[in-house]
Amino acid sequence: MAKRVFGILAVTLLTSALLSGQSTAAPAGIQPDPLLMFPSHFGTVDWAAVTRDRAAKTTTRSQVSAQNPLPYAEKEQAGTSGANDSPAAAEHIAGFGTPRGKNPKVRLTGDLKPDTSIPTLPPAAEPDDALGLANETGVGATRRAARARGVIGDGPYGSAGDGTGDVDFYRLSAAATPVTFAARTLTPEGALDTFLALFDAAGNTWGLNDNAGGSSDSTLSFTIPPGREYFLMVGSGPFSVPDDPQKPGTGRGVQTEGPYDLVITSGKSGGDLDYYSFDLRAGDVLGASVAGGGTRLAVYDPAGREVFGSSQDLTSIFAATSPMPGGGNAVVDFVAPKDGRYRLGVEAGEGAYDVKLEAFRPGTETAPRGSVHTIFLDFDGARVNTAIYGSGGGIRDLSPLSAFLPRWGLTAGDERALTDAIVATVKENLHRDLIAKGTNPRFALRVLNSRDHADPWGQPNVSRVVVGGTILESGIQTIGIAQSIDAGNFGKEETALVLLDEISSPAGPAWSLNTYLGPGSDKIAFLGRAIGNVTSHEAGHMSGSWHTNLTNDVVGIMDPGGDPAAMFGVGPDGRGGTPDDPDVDLVEDEISQSEGFSGIEDTLNRSAWAFVRGTG
Repeated sequence: MAKRVFGILAVTLLTSALLSGQSTAAPAGIQPDPLLMFPSHFGTVDWAAVTRDRAAKTTTRSQVSAQNPLPYAEKEQAGTSGANDSPAAAEHIAGFGTPRGKNPKVRLTGDLKPDTSIPTLPPAAEPDDALGLANETGVGATRRAARARGVIGDGPYGSAGDGTGDVDFYRLSAAATPVTFAARTLTPEGALDTFLALFDAAGNTWGLNDNAGGSSDSTLSFTIPPGREYFLMVGSGPFSVPDDPQKPGTGRGVQTEGPYDLVITSGKSGGDLDYYSFDLRAGDVLGASVAGGGTRLAVYDPAGREVFGSSQDLTSIFAATSPMPGGGNAVVDFVAPKDGRYRLGVEAGEGAYDVKLEAFRPGTETAPRGSVHTIFLDFDGARVNTAIYGSGGGIRDLSPLSAFLPRWGLTAGDERALTDAIVATVKENLHRDLIAKGTNPRFALRVLNSRDHADPWGQPNVSRVVVGGTILESGIQTIGIAQSIDAGNFGKEETALVLLDEISSPAGPAWSLNTYLGPGSDKIAFLGRAIGNVTSHEAGHMSGSWHTNLTNDVVGIMDPGGDPAAMFGVGPDGRGGTPDDPDVDLVEDEISQSEGFSGIEDTLNRSAWAFVRGTG
């Protein structure tokens, strides 16, 4: 089934209401991480709030050190390349793994020979403190990578000028295809404390980074859609971001100053690459974080496919109780669907690097023997502390499913049938499919609901999805939101929300379920499947999956929110609840490049191995 475009919600790489002209201002000022929201309105995010929250959480995670890790030093001599530069030539780490007699923790050290093929840009002339004055890099248009050398403080707005704060802008672009780039600053220790920010041509902020891996340098990864321009800013702390990026001299004062090197690459490095192999068991949960000179990690499966690539650390989105490593320049997480030899590549950067490589068994497997994880679907309304989703939250009361029935033309007598349809969809997506198609022979999951079962929330191994409430009640501008993205399901007592006000609004908007109802529609069947799919999407995050590619022809539960009709299961006739409606499932699909990742993500087996009968 090819993906379609409906109305104002045009399918782009950036699933943003900004691009569709919708207003997305959250009424209560709560700013969750956009990667946990459905849909994800990247262009209207308070990135300063997101960055502060990410930094605090990743700093905490980076301070956790594995006990007695197995040391492994790269065999390729420092300053050379060619010995382990492909997955086929990977150095094997024999002592790593989760079986008895193996060490599940490795401290891997190595070195990437500097890539002398990266051109150094000519020195930029000041002023370059606004979008219209940005330095040309050619990255994404005419070259794969570029190096720039600059100084913060040498222009008319630094300490020797008017004191508003010097910043340097660089232009990035994409031609016919999307371009994923990674930027990294390199500064002398104890001098400039760099800060990176990314803007679109209208001056909207799309990303920020400060103090990568606990250093004073910064890294930032982003995917530019075809035919678009973005602008990378080098500054010296969050307060260096100008009030108006279109106008020079609108900063908030001088902070640190000094020279920097900026390296911008797209995709893998063209120079030295280092690969390592190891054996995993089906269900092993792999985490790796690289600090120092390495800036990109990628995991490859036994068939040689890239299954997770990253140039960023987003472990702030992990469950608070997850043991996965983080706090580096780049972090990967992966759940092995089968036994085999896997590979990790350090694919960009220069100089010495330090990798935390760790493997775990799923969190539910290590629960007390016989334990079964429960997902509780709460249709009765609930009291939720929304602080779990971001700063500014608090105790909120959310209205029940029954309050929204009239908005779909239903009566109280229809509630039972609608509840049955939602529960049936969730059970098909998260239970029957995972048993039939997954590789976990010890799969165990209990799906309960508030109509038929006593409320188990608060007990061990119980997560819940609250299906009810509004944006105004919750203070969160979204349809759905999960508490975390939790590979291995270590946060076994989490809460997700599926808010019902936008999807029950009058017909017209692409997000309203009423838009797809018409003559011949089986209303209950359609509403149950659509709400059940969104509910399954949020549970899919909590059981370990990131968003998948919205722009290809593979439609899956973990697609982000740019094509609502596809998520709702609307068929080619444009009407819901008709015979041509497809079944939307957890599938194997490309991970979302627009969120800074690459590779093929097996969302079905990530969830299948999140629910294992306890053996602890």
